[in-house]
Order: sequence, then C-alpha cells, then structure tokens
Amino acid sequence: MHELDGREPNPGLRPERVQERKLSSRPDSKQDQKFWTAMGAFCILAAVIWFTLGEGTVFAFGRPVEIKLIPLFVIGMFVLRSMVAREADKIRRRSEDEAGKL
Repeated sequence: MHELDGREPNPGLRPERVQERKLSSRPDSKQDQKFWTAMGAFCILAAVIWFTLGEGTVFAFGRPVEIKLIPLFVIGMFVLRSMVAREADKIRRRSEDEAGKL
C-alpha cells in the first residue's frame, strides 16, 4: 500500500535499524556488574544494620525515631545516588552514541 502512495515504509522497522537499536541499547556489562554489586552490598549492609542494632529511640526534628532507621536512611541515600548516577551515565552514553553516528 505504501508503494502505491509513494510514501516510504516506517524507517524504524528496517532490519538494519533494528540491529542498530539492539546494539546501542545493550548495557555496558562492566558498569552494570558494578552497579548490581553495589546494590547487593547495600542490601547486605542494611540487613546487618537491621539485625544488629538494638531497640532504642532518639529524637530527630523533635520526634522519636528508632535508632536503626537513621543508618538505613543513609544507606537509602547512597542507593538513590547510585541509581541516579547510573541513569545519568546511560543518558550520557546514548547521546554520545547518537552524536557519533551523525
């Protein structure tokens, strides 16, 4: 049908474009491995904190807070920072790949 009206078929469905997309979306295995190793270490550290810190409360901003939640919050911030850095690196690599193809 597209041949009759003179329009080109969807360029995103051409086999060579699909192969390019597969190669460019493949994560960097070394960076990916580092990320998942860090996530595993954070999980182990959080479990150790959860099971070793005793019961107790401290006052934070005028409210009583369980003492084990404070280091878990800090670890959570490291996890968030790692996730944001990973996504930023993916975006940076994607834009570099696109700039290299031009």
